[in-house]
Amino acid sequence: METEPELPLALRAAYLALHRKTDARFTKLDVTADQFVLLTALSDGQVLTQRELAGRISSDPSTVRAMLVLLERKGFVKRDVHPTDLRAKAVSLTTVGKRMQKKLWKAGQPIRDEMYRCMSPDEADVLVTLLCKMACVLSDVSVPVQAPSKR
Repeated sequence: METEPELPLALRAAYLALHRKTDARFTKLDVTADQFVLLTALSDGQVLTQRELAGRISSDPSTVRAMLVLLERKGFVKRDVHPTDLRAKAVSLTTVGKRMQKKLWKAGQPIRDEMYRCMSPDEADVLVTLLCKMACVLSDVSVPVQAPSKR
């Protein structure tokens, strides 16, 4: 099989399948897959600027801003004036947002389990390493994209 033309198609198919399945799973909780990613990026308790958050979730600042407006209305995040940069917003999860992120994480576990069942733990490690390497190369980032911690 000639891999070069297949790689972009396979990556897109895997991403879209994950996205669709996650969106369907979270519909009853009134949260999208993209919003879940944003909440999870904040779940370690760090306060991030909107720009830092956009970088962390590989999105653009205007999309992140729109999601934050919706999540703020739901009471999941709060945006405050940044302590050292009055032009920036400091974003963090609220207590309600932390609870929702944990509920979403639990609701999404069957999807993650399904993904991991189709590969060995070593293959999963290699896949994550390669995807992070690709993201780094394609986004012209000099510092490697951080791979998620092992499960």
